[in-house]
Amino acid sequence: MIKLLSKTFIKNSENYMDPEVRSAYGYLCGIVGIVINIILFAGKFAAGFLSGSVAVTADAFNNLSDAGSSVISLIGFRLAAQKPDPHHPFGHGRFEYISSLIISMVIIMMGFELGRDSVGKIVAPEEVEYSALTFIILGISILAKFYMFIYNRGIGRKIDSAALRATATDSISDTVSTAAVLLSAILTVKTGILIDGWVGLAVAGFIMFAGISAAKETIDSLLGTPPEEDFCKKIEEIVLSHDGMIGIHDMIVHNYGPGRVFISLHAEVPSDGNFVDIHDTIDNIERDIMRETGCLATIHMDPVDVRDELTKLMKAKVGEIISGIDEKISFHDFRMVSGPTHTNVIFDIVVPYNYKYSDEEIVTVIAEKIHESDERFFAVIDVDKDFTDHSK
Repeated sequence: MIKLLSKTFIKNSENYMDPEVRSAYGYLCGIVGIVINIILFAGKFAAGFLSGSVAVTADAFNNLSDAGSSVISLIGFRLAAQKPDPHHPFGHGRFEYISSLIISMVIIMMGFELGRDSVGKIVAPEEVEYSALTFIILGISILAKFYMFIYNRGIGRKIDSAALRATATDSISDTVSTAAVLLSAILTVKTGILIDGWVGLAVAGFIMFAGISAAKETIDSLLGTPPEEDFCKKIEEIVLSHDGMIGIHDMIVHNYGPGRVFISLHAEVPSDGNFVDIHDTIDNIERDIMRETGCLATIHMDPVDVRDELTKLMKAKVGEIISGIDEKISFHDFRMVSGPTHTNVIFDIVVPYNYKYSDEEIVTVIAEKIHESDERFFAVIDVDKDFTDHSK
């Protein structure tokens, strides 16, 4: 259904990087979600009222909250699509993260309310009478919610939407919770054992867990997380595909919301190259990055001496020293400044976060080993952090 609707109502529906297409998918998923959830609420509420089941009634109100979540998601996409202005020059893309966080809070609140009602049902159990209609409605609900999980997850991945991923999480939690309610109803009919309250409590716990997980993902996005490894490799491939580019480092990805990503990095270039030509190449690289990823890139040129034999030999030696300490540590911006009495070996090292030794300890060990290799050499080392680091 979603595929048919997207092809019918969304122009260039497969151009997922287009901000207008992203917004259109957000609106479409939101509207479909509202319609389905309201229908499910009406059916479950009627079934819960007639049977006297707190689990079914709570599940119905969970669907009503999902309809509200879809409204919040729609508003979030609408606000996120606003153009940059003097007060928000990077756009309003993070509104989508804010709407996702609100949805997560709604999920957690509904789980809490369901848990409270379930405890009351455990303390004072009441007779529950299920009809064939109840089983039919719950079965349809499971299928509908699983379908919503599939399309929200799929489209959320395609357009990189935290809000739709949160909605998908909510949908699969609803699928599981409704399945639990259905199983409890069958067990009650077959055995007469009243477990309605206990099942409601278990469903409440599952819903709250899903809400907390979705909230964590959204908060991580708001605080800032490393970019995907495949994305970093793609940027590196684009840069190194151009003549004269030796390597890259110090890449930082600034995320102001889906479709509003900015990149800065250092590109190593030959120090004896024609800097006018190199500057032209850098401009071409920035345009290629924009065309292939939709990201605005700013590239700083770092000249590297590729001809001096002593520098090349010492760079290789430093590489051996560092890899001998830990292969997780890398270095860049290598250069040597010679004087009448000593030579400064200057470079930066990149140390993983939460490393077992302090920066000062690592610098001391590397500097001592360099000096031991030749008493004329003194290391001048700066410590960097890798903003694309995925290590735990």
